[in-house]
Amino acid sequence: MNHPLSQAILSYAIQYDGQWSAIGQAIKNKQPYQPVICTTKYVTIVDDNYPLCFRRLRYPPWILFYKGKLELLDQPTIGIVGARQCSKQALINTETVVKHLRNRYCIVSGLAKGIDGQAHRFAKQTIGFIGCGIDRIYPKENMNLYSSMSLNQLIMSEYPLYTPPYRSHFPWRNRLIAASIDALIVIEATYKSGTMLTVNECNTLGVPVYCLPTAFENEAYPGCNHLIESGAYMISNASDLDSIL
Repeated sequence: MNHPLSQAILSYAIQYDGQWSAIGQAIKNKQPYQPVICTTKYVTIVDDNYPLCFRRLRYPPWILFYKGKLELLDQPTIGIVGARQCSKQALINTETVVKHLRNRYCIVSGLAKGIDGQAHRFAKQTIGFIGCGIDRIYPKENMNLYSSMSLNQLIMSEYPLYTPPYRSHFPWRNRLIAASIDALIVIEATYKSGTMLTVNECNTLGVPVYCLPTAFENEAYPGCNHLIESGAYMISNASDLDSIL
């Protein structure tokens, strides 16, 4: 049974295209609203089944639209993230890491191309956070993956249906990845990237960060080595994965 305020939050989310500050202001002001019908599943911050992990955020999502199994958030989780335009070796490494962990953890990522998609693809249980409406498949190359995950796994977004994948949405959604995981593994990254924003969120929340070191000759992706120098845990071989958590 939804909380009486749940319908108001849904209406505000649709009216304000999922913008956190505008929704919060509408709630504070008890703004009048028109009841709306939502054709996809959702949970709001006032509902009993709102995932506890998001309450530790400074800006917890007011509402989350989703497809799939919300209960996957109750499983032990590992976030696996990295560059969209990644190296071939990074894709191989992602597959190796996921196969080693998938019997113990639900794999969390951002359903982007590159390392995110690869992580979801080889997981047994997986959660994807997206920066657009839950009805939008972005990027299109992940169409089959999206279709499979929407039925058997979990896809979540704080943006209502029909919301385009605006660039500003993706850094903001990274806090959801950080809040939902027990640890983060960075496969490959540049200095300035969404991956680094996810790492920053993890640091704020006290989520441990692990990195695969980058080869000496791979100058395009210095992010992991920088993080290791700054205190992230290093994963130098598959056996190191057994010591996570």
